[in-house]
Amino acid sequence: MAAEIQPKPLIRKPILLQRVEGSQEVVNMAVIVPKEEGVISVSEDRTVRVWLKRDSGQYWPSIYHAMPSPCSCMSFNPETRRLSIGLDNGTISEFILSEDYNKMTPVKNYQAHQSRVTMILFVLELEWVLSTGQDKQFAWHCSESGQRLGGYRTSAVASGLQFDVETRHVFIGDHSGQVTILKLEQENCTLVTTFRGHTGGVTALCWDPIQRVLFSGSSDHSVIMWDIGGRKGTAIELQGHNDKVQALSYAQHTRQLISCGGDGGIVIWNMDVERQETPEWLDSDSCQKCDQPFFWNFKQMWDSKKIGLRQHHCRKCGKAVCGKCSSKRSSIPLMGFEFAVRVCDSCHEAITDEDCGI
Repeated sequence: MAAEIQPKPLIRKPILLQRVEGSQEVVNMAVIVPKEEGVISVSEDRTVRVWLKRDSGQYWPSIYHAMPSPCSCMSFNPETRRLSIGLDNGTISEFILSEDYNKMTPVKNYQAHQSRVTMILFVLELEWVLSTGQDKQFAWHCSESGQRLGGYRTSAVASGLQFDVETRHVFIGDHSGQVTILKLEQENCTLVTTFRGHTGGVTALCWDPIQRVLFSGSSDHSVIMWDIGGRKGTAIELQGHNDKVQALSYAQHTRQLISCGGDGGIVIWNMDVERQETPEWLDSDSCQKCDQPFFWNFKQMWDSKKIGLRQHHCRKCGKAVCGKCSSKRSSIPLMGFEFAVRVCDSCHEAITDEDCGI
């Protein structure tokens, strides 16, 4: 599925090129080897495999390496062929792959976490290895000496990790739905800010260093675009999945964001389109259209002798409304809503064909 803002969303079916099989358990991460017909995968079956495409057109493992613990994540740097593997026991193991990708040589181990490693980033420019774990710790190490440089405890288990080399800011998304921004120095870090916009846990992060925009995917089915560089706190919500967002990738040269969801859909967002900011949801004890009390507003319920209603929010204006005043649904692609969402009756009447991408 594609969701570029055009007269209407284009529906395309991806073409399956190859299916690489062989792992006995869940494959937790896989990366394509640039300029090589190859794939690197790590799995719960404790194996690291490098798959190269043979003359027959099939992929066969040129490297099959067993680790002491299930492999949870990895980071691969094509320039140095450095492969960092996070393990279930909290260790990060580092290897160098040979030029022909037929051998992996151990370099060092980092005792990074007390439990399963959830994310790894290798920063070549600074020779840093950044990682998060199920112990709710963010840590960074010097890849030359192996020394731990510092750490920070997050509010929940981290599930997303991105880094900006220019400013040395690290972005950490966690299961509580919060995104934390830290400023890293050589041996210490400073909390810059935290922000929350998801109603579910953060499942993926993606950073665009050129436009200075952070994308976060969540179990609440949404993607939020945070304009960090604009310094105005702009946040735009993108709704294109019917299940949790599982992964994000950004193509800088085309300014396209790719999101994959638990619904099996792949959505391609054209981020070169001018979009309207998602409104903040307003708080109220009664419907901001008809003034009917919500079910927790006992005083107004008693005074007016009316039954309290459930609170909803209009996705276009953000007002707190009752179900009767928000019975309409509409897609609003320019606000990132590819599917029909709840809007109040007055906003529904004001929505134009342009708002709907028609």
